[in-house]
Amino acid sequence: MAAPIETEATTTTRVASAPRRRPKAAGASSSLMLPWLRAQSINVTRHAAALRPFRPEEFGTGAEAPTAGHVQAVNKLILGLRRGLLKMSGKVREAAVSTSKEPTTARLQHLMSKKAHAHHWVRGIEKIWDFYFELFGQRQGIYAKWLLSCDRIGLDCYRACYTGLGVARPIPAPPPYSYMATGFAPATFRRGIPLKKLGKQLNPFPLVQLPYTRLVNPWTLGAVLHETSHNLQNDLGLHRDIPRKVGASLLRAGASREVARTWVRWNREMFADMSAMMLGGPCIAGSLMDILAREPRTVSHFNGRGVHPTPWFRMLINTEVLRRMGFESDAAK
Repeated sequence: MAAPIETEATTTTRVASAPRRRPKAAGASSSLMLPWLRAQSINVTRHAAALRPFRPEEFGTGAEAPTAGHVQAVNKLILGLRRGLLKMSGKVREAAVSTSKEPTTARLQHLMSKKAHAHHWVRGIEKIWDFYFELFGQRQGIYAKWLLSCDRIGLDCYRACYTGLGVARPIPAPPPYSYMATGFAPATFRRGIPLKKLGKQLNPFPLVQLPYTRLVNPWTLGAVLHETSHNLQNDLGLHRDIPRKVGASLLRAGASREVARTWVRWNREMFADMSAMMLGGPCIAGSLMDILAREPRTVSHFNGRGVHPTPWFRMLINTEVLRRMGFESDAAK
């Protein structure tokens, strides 16, 4: 049989059939694309909603629970960051709507850029939220009352200092907050300084980090007074005056600049030791000695960059403080 001859009519039919197939393919793509685009906006909005402020009684109602002041300070930090995230989620939503109307490559890439920026914020806020969720959550466990006792020691230090000033000043709020963490040495994070743990956000109140080994050996808890005193130096505005006066005093006495720089570098640890001694009395010397008593090469080692005085000097400095406080026999022993 001869092949059919293509007429003008058959050619026209074939050309017209192609456009009818294209909308069908576009419709299939749209049925997947549009819900996915809407989900991008919903995801970011739900993330922002999940990173909510903490409720006042979420971590208990007993004395060991975080105080209302601590919860409010953390919520203020979270809410401030969350407002920025909600603005970003609005931009993601706008980009998703415009992309739904015209799903071009450029619009899709713009949407993904907005989404990535928002998720970067989500991860940052989530890190902060998790940090405080864990800290506050410790007050619901078996160590809650131990940590409460450390809080009260820290608050007593503040009360003693602030009510004993020449002109009384209100105690900064919220007061120091204690929590447990693994590690050998205690540490503190001062009020108002940017913390890596918080994505460089400012720390809203003093944190006193205590290893479990200190909590089970309460005679080593002179550390609470020492770490609290680091915060007192800052909150009292002495963190600039003391190193300047130490350096000037040494230079007037004929010390070299190198020696003066060393003692200036040691000023924070010396202040924390001596403040703890004046707040806690002779028992602090025993707590300090427990930490400093190590092998001879460590006790006598000088670190040219270290912020702690050489352990041998450190103990002698503090026994001299005891002597000047009137505890001559304790200092001699």
